[in-house]
Amino acid sequence: MKSYTCIVEGKVTGGKFQSWVIDAALRLGLKGWVRNIDDRKAEILVQGEPEAYEALKQGLESEAPVPDLKKVTCTTIEYDKVHDRFEARG
Repeated sequence: MKSYTCIVEGKVTGGKFQSWVIDAALRLGLKGWVRNIDDRKAEILVQGEPEAYEALKQGLESEAPVPDLKKVTCTTIEYDKVHDRFEARG
């Protein structure tokens, strides 16, 4: 399935970043997950309509609660699993 991954670099722990991503993804009808890679980086896997993905990507760059946002890098990938919801992962 066509999917998208985003790596968000900045202070992603200790705030409301994951909650913001989950709320935005649910509002946009996206499936997948978000997880912290370390205290300054998070990874997001998104499945859904391209327009909804673009809206999430724009929100990550301009609205997400990351006080010292350094960079958002998103790519399109082929992913063999189809997700039925959006969730936080360990």
